[in-house]
Amino acid sequence: MPCILKGMKITKYTHACLVFEEAGKKLVLDPGAYSEPMENLTDVVAIVITHAHDDHCFEEQINRILEFSPEAMIYGPPEVCNRLEGYKTTSIYHGDHYTTEPFTIEVFGDLHAEIHHSYPLIQNRGVLINDKLYYPGDSFTQPDKEVLMLAVPTSAPWLKIGEVMDFVSAIDHKHSMATHNALLSDFGHALNNGRVKAITESKGGTFTYLLPGESIEL
Repeated sequence: MPCILKGMKITKYTHACLVFEEAGKKLVLDPGAYSEPMENLTDVVAIVITHAHDDHCFEEQINRILEFSPEAMIYGPPEVCNRLEGYKTTSIYHGDHYTTEPFTIEVFGDLHAEIHHSYPLIQNRGVLINDKLYYPGDSFTQPDKEVLMLAVPTSAPWLKIGEVMDFVSAIDHKHSMATHNALLSDFGHALNNGRVKAITESKGGTFTYLLPGESIEL
């Protein structure tokens, strides 16, 4: 069972997508190609995209959202904004703060983690939503403050579990949850989630594993 807190609602979609809901409004984080079709999603005021890879930034998903929320602003690194030429976008940089009521967005970092030296590095931004949940995108960028909830990537071509453990250990946080995990089997979820859970609990916090469609509140 997921850990239930109180406040802003967060719903997990498959892989890297999260939907935040507060005061009747929604913010969508990383609507990518690996997530379920985001149909009939109303009252979206912001779409935040950490980087330009298809599993985080996918035009078909964005178009589905904008069909029902045409005024939603899209925030992302300049490479995302270049990809989404013709959409209403705002380029975001390390240190930026944005407010799209009732949501705030604080931005951290610059580059995607290295997949392999033969692949060029692309831009990536970690984001802190409503000063509560921090998600690094495809990076190990650390925020400069304690966070209530740390959304932890647990599977990707660019990570190994030891690096994930170091990332979780380095950040002061009260709760953690697994994300960026479509590539794992049930055995893989159990193994990698267990590593994150142990570190969070060693800090006195709690770990949450959400299946797609499940929600928590912060």
